[in-house]
Amino acid sequence: MPNSAPVFLGVAGGTGSGKTTVARAILHGVGKDRLAFIAQDSYYRQIEWENPEQLAAHNFDHPSSIDTELLVSHLEALKRGEAVEVPVYDFVHHRRKSETLRMEPRRVVLVEGILLLAEPQIRELLDFRIYVDTDADVRLKRRILRDIHERGRDLDDVLRQYMTTVRPMHLEFVEPSKRWADVIVPEGGENRVALEMVSARVEQLLLAADP
Repeated sequence: MPNSAPVFLGVAGGTGSGKTTVARAILHGVGKDRLAFIAQDSYYRQIEWENPEQLAAHNFDHPSSIDTELLVSHLEALKRGEAVEVPVYDFVHHRRKSETLRMEPRRVVLVEGILLLAEPQIRELLDFRIYVDTDADVRLKRRILRDIHERGRDLDDVLRQYMTTVRPMHLEFVEPSKRWADVIVPEGGENRVALEMVSARVEQLLLAADP
């Protein structure tokens, strides 16, 4: 990697907002050989569940559910040009796997997650902050489809979690955090004009960072 410091990008927004689509657009524009991608979801804290009731009652949408200390330490290491071992989280069994994913430093470090901008330690590391803003009904539909088809959940359980933790935490932490964004992208990956603008801004940041 060149001696110049990497550019840190953050993509935040509510569940099902289209963050991944925006992240893919950035990846396509920057090139995978120049980008390291880290998902905040990989840093859910390791908990040894005592029973199904404890798991069902756990709030996965509160900032305390994320091991922010570890995530920040990994971002700082990447900033120094050091590789890190990213946790691999099993969303079916709700625990970290034994293996990790080695992440090498790159010119661009892209971090994605619902609570990125709600965490001051993470915000301060980001050179460019993006918030993906999508209507709640669209986000809920996407979450239902994802959790049923990819994570083996049933509809009643998805809706229970949405009403008890996902929606309240979105209103308390996620939605207010968009005030920290440098740019707000309405309708996520459907907004081609906004995605082109984001890609152009990333290129500007890379040019400015080059020695």
